[in-house]
Amino acid sequence: MSEFMFHSNLNNQNNLIKNKLQLKSRGETVLQAREISYRYGTGSWIMEDVNLGVKPGEVVGLTGKSGAGKTTLAKIIAGYLKPNHGRVTIDGYLLQEKNAPHPVQLVWQHPEKVINPRWRMEKTLLEGGTYTDELLQDLEIKKDWLRRWPSELSGGELQRICLARALGASPGYLIADEMTTMLDAITQAQIWHTVLHMVEKKNIGVLAISHDNALLNRVSDRMVDFSMIRDKYETKK
Repeated sequence: MSEFMFHSNLNNQNNLIKNKLQLKSRGETVLQAREISYRYGTGSWIMEDVNLGVKPGEVVGLTGKSGAGKTTLAKIIAGYLKPNHGRVTIDGYLLQEKNAPHPVQLVWQHPEKVINPRWRMEKTLLEGGTYTDELLQDLEIKKDWLRRWPSELSGGELQRICLARALGASPGYLIADEMTTMLDAITQAQIWHTVLHMVEKKNIGVLAISHDNALLNRVSDRMVDFSMIRDKYETKK
């Protein structure tokens, strides 16, 4: 249900991608945002000719000033927005229409805003497709949470559910947009420990977006400054 912003995205998938996502990294950049330009309506360009890539099993940290367009780029890569120019590919293939979960799942900063308050947690979790006991254990999700309403869980508990929902869609790539910013340090560490375990276990590529450079330095294989990949912004109005 799009109003609560979980991306089952029935409009962005490609038959040819399904098996590609199971490939181990051969050194090439498999998920690529190529020459992405975007603006809202006829307003100023938020970004121009932006290029960014993520390999399977790689964690790329994306940093930059607030309002620079990092979340907009995340929405484009995950299929929520269509760029004015440019394309997003996986292993060279454009994402096309197919009734299946999007291969790039986005985990948002505020879990309470992306969960239907009228659904019990198990229904929310099944929105991603399926889940296993192992996934619940990895994310330290208690089974009795699944019978509860969102208002009965803490922010950290809700974020674990959102992460499980995203992983339940079996994505090849995960975008964590300030995923743990609102959480306490212990919960933040626990969630990132689980994500990094999943990266290694399932060869998932991760784009981690945060203002916390110390966190990005700890979890990322490499870091990208958004201002360095959108340098044409100042030249076009």
